[in-house]
Amino acid sequence: MTTIAIVCGFLLILIGIIGYAYGFANGNASLTALIPALIGVILGALGATARAKEDLRKHLMHGALVIALLGFLATVSSFLKLPTLIDGTAQRPAAVVAQFATAVVCLAFLILGIRSFMDARRNRAV
Repeated sequence: MTTIAIVCGFLLILIGIIGYAYGFANGNASLTALIPALIGVILGALGATARAKEDLRKHLMHGALVIALLGFLATVSSFLKLPTLIDGTAQRPAAVVAQFATAVVCLAFLILGIRSFMDARRNRAV
C-alpha cells in the first residue's frame, strides 16, 4: 500500500505541475492549479514515511486515506462539469480536466486502500 500511495502522490504532483504549466503558457497561471501537487506531496510523504517506519505504517496509511478522501470530496464536482467540457461550454476547461483527474486518482487510491485494509483485517482474523 505504501508504494501505491507514493505512485498516486507522484501522479497528483504531475497533474498539478502540468496544470500550472498550461496556465503559465497561456498567460493565466494560478497557484490553485498546484493544489493537486500539494495533495500529492502529502500522499507521497505519508507513503514514504510509512515504508520507513513499519510501526507507524497503519496510522500513516489511515492518514493517507483521509487526505485522499478530502481530495476526492473537494474535486468530485468535476464529474458534474464533464458535460460542459464535452460540449465546449466549460469556462475553464483545463481546470475541469485537472479536477477530474485529481478526483479519479484520489478515488482509485481510496478504493485500493479500503480493499487493502479489508484484506488485512480478514487475514488477521484467520
